[in-house]
Amino acid sequence: MLFPHPLLDALRAAPDTPAFEHAGRTVSRGELLEMIRRLAGAMADAGLGPGRAVAVRTAVTPEAFAAHMAAHALGCRVVGVRPGYAPGQLAHVLGMDVDAVLVDPTTAAPGLFTAERALSLGPCAQATDLLAHPDDGRPLTAEARADDVAALVFTSGSTGRPKGCAITYRALSEHWAWQPRRWGPVAAALARDFERYLLFGTLASMVVLEFAAPCLLGRGTAVIPEEDGRPLFPYAIERHRITGSIITVPRLHQMLRLLEEEPADVSSLRALMVSGSPISAKRLAEAAERLGPVVYQGYGQTEAGNVAMLTPEHIAAGRGLDSVGLPHPGVEVSVRDEDGRELPPGETGEIHVCSPYVMSGYWGDEAETRDTLRDGRLRTRDLGHVDEDGFLHLAGRTRDVVMVNAMVVYAGPIERVLTAHPGVAEAYVAGAPDEVTGEAVHAFVVPSPGRAPDQAELSALVRAELGDDSVPKTITMVPGVPVAASGKPDKRALLARHTP
Repeated sequence: MLFPHPLLDALRAAPDTPAFEHAGRTVSRGELLEMIRRLAGAMADAGLGPGRAVAVRTAVTPEAFAAHMAAHALGCRVVGVRPGYAPGQLAHVLGMDVDAVLVDPTTAAPGLFTAERALSLGPCAQATDLLAHPDDGRPLTAEARADDVAALVFTSGSTGRPKGCAITYRALSEHWAWQPRRWGPVAAALARDFERYLLFGTLASMVVLEFAAPCLLGRGTAVIPEEDGRPLFPYAIERHRITGSIITVPRLHQMLRLLEEEPADVSSLRALMVSGSPISAKRLAEAAERLGPVVYQGYGQTEAGNVAMLTPEHIAAGRGLDSVGLPHPGVEVSVRDEDGRELPPGETGEIHVCSPYVMSGYWGDEAETRDTLRDGRLRTRDLGHVDEDGFLHLAGRTRDVVMVNAMVVYAGPIERVLTAHPGVAEAYVAGAPDEVTGEAVHAFVVPSPGRAPDQAELSALVRAELGDDSVPKTITMVPGVPVAASGKPDKRALLARHTP
C-alpha cells in the first residue's frame, strides 16, 4: 500500500480514538482525517499536486502533522525546513525547486516567502490561510506516484550547506514503521508501548515522524507537551504519563542527572528509544538499571532511516551492550574495506547499508550521490564491524578524524576509552589545528557525580589503549555538552568555548 494509505486507513478504522493531545485539547482520529481532507483540498486549490514541492516550517501541532499528510496525499514533495538555519542555509534549502512555502503564525519570518506561493496554518501576513479555505466537500484521494520524491530530509553537509536526502514514495511505502501488516515482534512492541508517545522537536525530522508512525498506526495518542520552563525529560513524562518516546544521548544524560537530584515519577515509561549519537555500554546499562527494561538504542542515518536496534531484551540478557543491535528485517548491513570488498565478521571497515528505504540521492548533487550510493548500497561513512551473532558495532566516522603527525586518529575510540573510566560520565573528542602536529586531539569530559578524574590518569588510559597519537593534547572538565539544533552534541561549540 503506497504511503500514506496505511495511515489514512488506520484513521478511518478507529475514528473515535484520540490521535493527539495538544494545548488542552484532544483531536480524534476522525477529526484528524477530516483535517487532512480539508487541507488537501486547500492545497490543491493553491496549485499543489504530484511532483510539486512545498517547504514546511511549522511548530509541532496536529494541524502541522495533518498538513504534512495532506501534501503527501496529493503526491507532493515535502521539503522539511528545520529551525535554526542561518540565512544562507535557509536560502539554499528554499532554492531546491520549491513551489510553495507553508508556515504558521509562530514560524513566519523574513526570508521564507521566496517561493511562488506563501501558505499558512492560521492568519499570517502575506500568506494564504489554508485553515480558512472554504470546504467544498471533495473526497480525500491519494495521488502519490511511487517513484516521485515524497520528502527532502536534510543532513548537515561537510561544507555547512544542508544536503537534501530524496526519499521516494516507494521507499516510504517499504519502511517498516508505516506498514503495520509487516510489523515484526519489535515493531509491534513499539506500537503497543507508544500508547502515549511524547511528540516534540520538529516535523522536519524524519526520525520524529518515523517513531510517530507506530503510535498513530497502533491506536496510540501522540502527546505534544506544553513548555513549562522545565526539561521535557523527566518532567513531561511524569506530567503526561508518557509511555514511549525518543531521546537523544545528551538529553538522556541530563534526565539521569535530574532524577538523581530530584526524583520524578517516570514509572509510566514502557519504551525509550535512545538515538542520535553513540552512547557507551556503561551508560546504557546505567540507564536500563535506573529506568527499567524500557531502554532501546537505535542506529540510523537520514539517508537510510533506522538501520539497527538494540532492544531491552538484549540489554537485560547482556547481549550486544557495546553494539547498536541487530539490523531491522529487510535491511542488509555489510562492512567493507576502502576498495569496496566485504570484510568478514569481526573486522572493522566502513558500514554499507542496502534496504528499500535508502534515499534515491542528494537533491541537485549528482557527484555526492555517486560517491555515496554505490552498486545499490549506501556508504554510511561510519566505521564498525559485525560480530558473529550479527550485532553491529560502531567504531567512529570516516570523517570524524584528527590528523596527528599525518596519522589518522578517530574520535570515537578515544571517547569510548575515556567513558570506560569510572570517573567519566560523558566524553567528547574533536580536533583543532596545531602548529606542532598539524592537528591535535582535544577531549571534553563530564565527570561522574562526585568524581574528579585525574587528567594524567585519563591520558595514560588512552595511551595504553590507542597509542601516543591518540592522547589528547588537552582534557577539559565541563559540566555538560552544548547541543546543536539537531539534538546532537555540538563539538564545534566545545572547541570554541574551551580552546584558545
